Amino acid sequence: MKLILSDRPLNLELPENGEIRHVDLSTLQIANCVGCFGCWTKTPGRCVIRDDAVRVYPLIAESDTVVYVSRIKYGGYDTIMKRMLERAIPIQQAFIRIHRGETHHLQRAVTPKHATIIAYGAIEQEERSIFERLVARNGYNMNFIDHRILYVAESEVEKNVKDLIETWKKS
Repeated sequence: MKLILSDRPLNLELPENGEIRHVDLSTLQIANCVGCFGCWTKTPGRCVIRDDAVRVYPLIAESDTVVYVSRIKYGGYDTIMKRMLERAIPIQQAFIRIHRGETHHLQRAVTPKHATIIAYGAIEQEERSIFERLVARNGYNMNFIDHRILYVAESEVEKNVKDLIETWKKS
């Protein structure tokens, strides 16, 4: 499955077979992670907060391709996307593994994924550099096989997502 997670509404025409899913995070009620680690200890693999995030993070885990559409602020994801990514922690286990000489969480049943980040907003070079390091570091715990970042103008976001969808339809 291919998943598009966006921090804003997008007018997309998706195939009816469900192979490509779009989640507009701006329309969902997703609370902040409270750092209780209940998803690791009390209800392993499930967040103890019962809101819309519990419908989204299983989609992230199942997807082999994910597109993250986010405004970039201060070298990081904007609030909506950051909140969702933090709430996706139940797809990881509390246990640690050594990966490339560093400690990282074990994944539950998480499909390795190809990730594309469509980043928009007034992004200075310093912010880009910080964001690129952030994405690379997050990729270890998010089970990325590979990733790429496309920096686009806000007015070009939807066109870039549609172009990706067309590429997927052809393959």
